[in-house]
Amino acid sequence: MTTNVNTGVPRAPRVSRGKSVAWVLAACMTGSPGADMARAAGDTAAPGSCGADGTAFTGAVPAPEALEAQGARIGRVDIVVEDIFDPTNPAERAAPYRLANKLHINTREDAVRSQLLFGESEPYSQQKIEETERLLRGRRYVFDAHIAASCYHQDEQTVDVYVRVRDVWSLNPGFSFSRKGGENGTGFELEDQDFMGRGELASLGWKSDVDRTSLRLVYEDPQLLGTWWRGRVSYADNSDGSMSDLGVARPFYSLDTRWSAGTGLQFGDRRMSRYREGHVLDEFDESVNRFEISGGRSRGLQDGWTRRWLAGVRYDASEFTESPDSELVAALPADRELVYPWFGLEWIEDDFDTAHNRDQIGRTEDVQYGAALRADVGLASSALGSDRTAALFGLNASTGHRFGDRDSLFFGSTLTGRWEAAGLRDAALLGEARYYHRERESALFYAAARANAVAEPDLDHQLLLGGDNGLRGYPLRYQSGTASVLLTAEQRFFTNWFPLRLYHIGAAVFADAGRTWGEDVAGKAPLGWLADAGVGLRIGNSRSGLGNVLDVDLAVPLNRQPGIDSMQLVIETRHSF
Repeated sequence: MTTNVNTGVPRAPRVSRGKSVAWVLAACMTGSPGADMARAAGDTAAPGSCGADGTAFTGAVPAPEALEAQGARIGRVDIVVEDIFDPTNPAERAAPYRLANKLHINTREDAVRSQLLFGESEPYSQQKIEETERLLRGRRYVFDAHIAASCYHQDEQTVDVYVRVRDVWSLNPGFSFSRKGGENGTGFELEDQDFMGRGELASLGWKSDVDRTSLRLVYEDPQLLGTWWRGRVSYADNSDGSMSDLGVARPFYSLDTRWSAGTGLQFGDRRMSRYREGHVLDEFDESVNRFEISGGRSRGLQDGWTRRWLAGVRYDASEFTESPDSELVAALPADRELVYPWFGLEWIEDDFDTAHNRDQIGRTEDVQYGAALRADVGLASSALGSDRTAALFGLNASTGHRFGDRDSLFFGSTLTGRWEAAGLRDAALLGEARYYHRERESALFYAAARANAVAEPDLDHQLLLGGDNGLRGYPLRYQSGTASVLLTAEQRFFTNWFPLRLYHIGAAVFADAGRTWGEDVAGKAPLGWLADAGVGLRIGNSRSGLGNVLDVDLAVPLNRQPGIDSMQLVIETRHSF
């Protein structure tokens, strides 16, 4: 972006929310129509204008690399929070759009400012600006975020920056419905993801699905008292028990964060089900108690990498009892009580990019291409209160690769488990690959492969494959075993259809194939390869933070088994295509 600058007009006050960023930028240009409009409106200095004595300086804001090389510092930071609907757009001036803007409480300027990774008088850093954009876009109540240098003050070696975010409708008073794997889920929820414009989440909801009926209360503040500390409290009164969750933490909120700390507590009771071919095999009750305190240190972002040292203490206990109204087919899981200190290392490469119409519709998507690796190890012993001696381990790795402008390939893997006196226990290995090929702006081909394997799993853990996790033509939790593979190919289509200025419309043609190996928890052999094919409608809601994409799929099982429908209808709201 190139912008003319002035050096003679007194600095303007900060921009109030609701102003059009186009007006802000136009006002920063000497003699521009935007500046004339601002002066005609009686503004002595339009937001975004720069200078000190009223004289004009013909020049441009230097490129980010030049600003950093010159040691420029940030001057004024202007924040613009735009309405859900743009009143300057003739297509969005109708009464319903104006009413929606009036009813919606815009995100407060201080709520946005508290999330900036940079501040006035600090050295200009393009890396921090781009990371702040990603952080803001990660908030469900923000549709998009853009940050750019607006005016450069040559004498002072400072650069003014504007921050533009657009709100979405964050209040959700209504019913929800989903269907996958042949089972329905319904609910009613009163939720605000941007409570009073403060970026806090407050939710009271009722939900009924295949597992349980639940009445749940949640409150979450991602920035307590305007700091980087976050807090969460939730309580669920379920048909099979209750669950409580409390946590306070200061996470590594950016690649350059130097320390983290936190604690969390979860406790309650629930009924657990084991499945075979889409039906409940048996049930048992679990009492859960978990507590953790942890922290980390880092030297920040150096040479394109962040390295972190992590440590904590964890208590994880589960007690199992037979359900009074279900006869066990397999053995009851053994109780677990693990108390252990753990240590970890994490590496993250600073390599990100943006995309459009890839996994979402009509939104800016942040894509991580850089490598990431995290390794944890803990030691539980009876001396600390554990019911066994065990070494616990975890490993997560991911990376992405670009092949020209059209092709991307991503890999990810996870390994978890315990090593006890009798050997490996409850070990799980997951590996996946995802491939994207951009054919044209309105079409993209997607393919994915995912493989899982478990070794000596605890009896409350099942490796499942079905309509709820990728095999769309079959009932949920249809197959189980000790290993599985799922293959997916999907042709995605994106249109310019934007009905009611609310929804972006897309479509998909897909095929899935998968199978499991090994006997299930009750000793039954697997069914072999299963496959399906189908078509889907994709509805992206660009005005709401409740879910980015509504998937409506019709899937036909190609290896139809006795007792399953000839077609599966899948309806699900997800944050992915």
